[in-house]
Amino acid sequence: MSMSVSIESPRVKPAPRRGVNWEKWGWLYMRASGVLLVVLIFGHLFVNLYAGEGVSALDFGFVAGKWASPFWQWYDFALLWLALIHGSNGMRTIINDYTTVPIGGTRLRRLFTPHYIFKTLLVGSTIVLLVLGTLVIFTFDPCPSGAPADLLPTFCAARS
Repeated sequence: MSMSVSIESPRVKPAPRRGVNWEKWGWLYMRASGVLLVVLIFGHLFVNLYAGEGVSALDFGFVAGKWASPFWQWYDFALLWLALIHGSNGMRTIINDYTTVPIGGTRLRRLFTPHYIFKTLLVGSTIVLLVLGTLVIFTFDPCPSGAPADLLPTFCAARS
């Protein structure tokens, strides 16, 4: 005796999602930025540790000399932005996994749940770190004019 089971098709098709699929784009970003970060990080380690004189040569003068070149400024800028956004996107995923979003309630009450508070703090801290890091990279001046000569590094013209 054969037994057949049939499942009826649903009566209503789900409506297609509208808007941007942020989860898909976040997933794609993690893969692309991960590959780029591996290349950038190994390049960073090679130049700073192997091609130079090792860890003992990493000092203020080394960074100042490196950031005198626009190439290294943009290299470190790309490393900063990719790594920080990659890490923040990972934290966003962890927040989504371990905090719950309430279904009911008023909009105001939903805004004060741990889920929204953590994500707001994450976005805020990411923006602050990106702005500060970018400012450091592009406005770095190892020999500021008007600084006391005894506080300047030895390679500055005002100290000579």
